[in-house]
Parts: sequence; C-alpha cells; structure tokens
Amino acid sequence: MAEIINMPRLSDTMEEGTVAKWFKNVGDKVSEGDILAEIETDKATMEFEAFYSGVLLYIGINEGETAPVDQLLAIIGDKGEDISSHIGLKNDSQNSEEENQKTSKPNNENVDNYVNEKIESSSESKNLEIIKMPRLSDTMEEGTVSSWLKNVGDEIKEGDILAEIETDKATMEFESFYSGTLLHIGINEGQSAAVDSLLAIIGKKGTDISSIINQKVVEEVDKDQIKLENKKDEVIKNIQDNKIEKVSNDSLIISNSSDSNRRILVSPLAKKIAKEKGISLTQITGTGDGGRIIKRDIENYNFQIPNINSITPEVESIIEIENSQMRKTIAKRLASSKFTAPHYYLGVEFDMDNVISFRNQYNSLPETKISFNDIIIKACALALKKHPEVNSKWLEDKIIHNIHVNIGVAVAVDDGLVVPVLKFANQISLPEIGKSVKDFAIRARDKKLKPSEMDGSTFTISNLGMFGIHEFTSIINQPNSAILSVGSIMEKPVVKNGKILIGNKMKLTLACDHRTVDGATGARFLETLKSFIENPILLLV
Repeated sequence: MAEIINMPRLSDTMEEGTVAKWFKNVGDKVSEGDILAEIETDKATMEFEAFYSGVLLYIGINEGETAPVDQLLAIIGDKGEDISSHIGLKNDSQNSEEENQKTSKPNNENVDNYVNEKIESSSESKNLEIIKMPRLSDTMEEGTVSSWLKNVGDEIKEGDILAEIETDKATMEFESFYSGTLLHIGINEGQSAAVDSLLAIIGKKGTDISSIINQKVVEEVDKDQIKLENKKDEVIKNIQDNKIEKVSNDSLIISNSSDSNRRILVSPLAKKIAKEKGISLTQITGTGDGGRIIKRDIENYNFQIPNINSITPEVESIIEIENSQMRKTIAKRLASSKFTAPHYYLGVEFDMDNVISFRNQYNSLPETKISFNDIIIKACALALKKHPEVNSKWLEDKIIHNIHVNIGVAVAVDDGLVVPVLKFANQISLPEIGKSVKDFAIRARDKKLKPSEMDGSTFTISNLGMFGIHEFTSIINQPNSAILSVGSIMEKPVVKNGKILIGNKMKLTLACDHRTVDGATGARFLETLKSFIENPILLLV
C-alpha cells in the first residue's frame, strides 16, 4: 500500500521547506530509518529519514525546490504500484489552493486561514513576532504550559528559555528564536491549547498589539458559546467589519445588537480561584476596568456559610483530576493497541540461581554495578537477534522483521508511563546498558527526555519486580509485536536431582500480537531467552 510522505514541519516556525538534496532516486529500495533527503528549514538544514519501507515510487519536490509544509514530498510503496490517483489528488489540491489564494474574500471553510493571514500581515507591518504552540513531538496535538520563565514586559534575547511546555511525552524547555520585549502571553500556566495556537508575541517595547489579539480571538472561541460551523457567515462578516473584540483571555464579545447574553469579564487568576472555592462568577460584581472580575473581588466575596447542623452527612465524595497530555495519549494509544492487535499471552518461570551468582561476581569488579533488569535486557536483545519474527511489526499489506534491536524500557513517572528506547541493545555491554537505563529513568522522572529518545522501539520490556509484583500482563506498545512483563525473584521450594531445595524463580509473561507472532514462534523465543538467562555466561560470549 502506498505511503504518502508530506513536507514535514521540522521547526515551530517552519511554514515551507527546501529540498537541499535527495539521497534516494525513484525506483530505489527504501528501508525504515534510511535518510531520504536533506531539507532546509527556516533555521537549519536537517536530515529527513523514512518511516516506511518499500520502493521510492515518486518524488514530488525536486532538489532546490521550495514547498509549503504538508505538500506532497514523496510516495513509497510496492514496486509497480499504481499511484496515479495520489498524484492526481495532489495536482487537484494545488490548483484549488491557487484559486483560493486568488480570492480576496475568505470562503466559509477557511475562516481560520483567513484570520491567520490577517495576523501575519499585521505583524509584518509592525515588526512583531507571533509565536505559536510548537509541535514538539511527532504525536503532539496539543500542549500545556507548565511554567513561564519570562513575564510580559521582560526583555528577551534569542536563545532565552521562554517556557516549559508539557507534551504527550515529556515536559520540554521552549526557547525563543527572536529578540525583543515579551508583549503578550496567550496561554497561561496550566492551560492547554492546540498546536499552532497563539502562545506569545515578541516585538518592540510599547507596540500596540490589540488588533492582533482581536483577530486571534476567533481561534479561541468556546465552541459551546459560538458554533462556528453554524455561524460562519456571521463570523466572517464580523471580522470584515472589525466587530470582534477581545476583552480578556477568557471572554469574548461579538458586537451584535441581537446578542442579549450577559458578558462576564474575568481575569484568568480570578476565574481559577473562583473555581477552586466553588463560587459562581454570576454572583460577583467586578471592580476592575470595565467591571472586570479580578482576584480581590473573589477574595472579598462574602458568601453564606450553611449551618453545619442542617447538613446531611455526605455518603459519596470524589476528587477530579484533569487529564494531562501524557495521560490522554497513553489512554488513546493503549486502547488502540488493545482493540486492534489480537493479544495472547505466554507465561514461563525461569531459574535465577545462576543469574544471582553471575551478578554478584560481576558487581565485585571495581566501579561496576549491573541490575537484574540490565541482564534481562541484554538477554532479550540477543534472543531477538535469533528470532526477528518476534522483533517485528504489522502493516496492512506486509510484516516487517527488524534486523536491528531497539528495546523500549517502560519507566513509571508521576503522570503515567514513558518508554525510552535503548538503540542497538544487542551491541551494548551490560555496564553500558545499566548506565543508559539509569540515565533514562532519572531524566524521565524530571521530564527531560527528548522525543527522539522515545521513538523507534522494536520490542518492549516492563519490569514491576522491584515493586514486589510476582506476575502480570502488559498491553503491547505498538508498532511492536510483543512486550515482556517481568516479575520479582521469589524464593520457593524446587526439586533438583531428586531433592527438595530452596531455589530462586522468576515469572515472565510475553504478550504477542497474533497477527505477526504465532504461539510456536513466541514459545521458541522464550526458549532461547531461557538459555541466556539460566546460563548468563552466554551473555559475554
């Protein structure tokens, strides 16, 4: 099946890219991870790698040509595959885009584009820099501002850290690419917004930015208050007539005499405090500019305290916790995996006596310390090299066996779970594995992992043994075909050479995608893994 590759957005401000060089020609075979081209953005020239395997069937942007983000860059598929329909769609969309650009008046389906154009034209004339919520990971759809490190009015230098932004994978520092004064903050601390939403404005001190904020308001309209789909013509007309005005970060007025709804002007901080105290804003009289409700109005509000003797004891109570970006993404991906991949589970129990002795001897070396988890990672990596069918992924038209072994190591963090990836794990020594995993765990809990460090796994290990869990099952981390659940080491009676002795056992459970890994295939992998675990000297051979 043909895979459409569009011009990627390789920086937060990138609107178009130039193909500096192609490393593949039409007709060449392409493997996942191959470098396809060098693409020049507004900030740097970067290598762009393939996320699919197949044959390069089409190049849509030649060397030296420039094209906007999301324009057709290339097509990868099966040799001889008919791609005429995809190329036809590309040409049609380009013609349609050219027609839209010739239209001086926005059509009903492009209100947001029209507003963005107005913002850009205004900012250019006033030498302002519009900073939007960046896409900091490949799966990021929205971000949350964890903290602002600069305040409105501060002088900003290129390279200064503006804010910390929480994505679906990590919390990352976001630096400024411009110098000037921070004139406006569009997303407050703790608030979430979609990628490309107005994050901040930087420019010359004292510049009037009210018109830009007014124009941006259409993108921030509460969909429950104004149904854009049903009021497109009205919104467009109000934009053209300059009848939209922004009154605060949380309030919107459309100047329309037929609109009799009450307008509540409230600062973000006051709104937050009122919500925490359970106070309705309709009961508050604002003392700020234009009757705006501010912090002191909430703090000074004298609400009636009910007679405690008249209160019926509560039977049930709840605590609501707003879902973080990470938690929402985990839920989405795990649900997709569980309900698309037919899971089955293989349980085994390994003898750990030799591993315990091996680890004790290994750790007796100067400045050397390895964990049982490090040993399991190394053993899995070597076993996967012998069983690439387990180290695989499912596509609708093919199964890909990965020759390289990239092991994802599940790490628990406050907001859920992240999976940093140990690349080429079969080639790494045990001490190097230990250092890398420890570093991943520390930076994961501090939310300092880079998106590139959490991409590209071919197999995943989840270890809850350190929490005293004896046995459990995991959901496959797609696009992997399997995940290994590792329990704790337990002392228990065992029979050896006809005698009952105290032995050390560990239970492991392999969850497999039945589309790619049959039962016998999974069993053979576990048999190989057992040989490495129970004879750990093989890890050093």
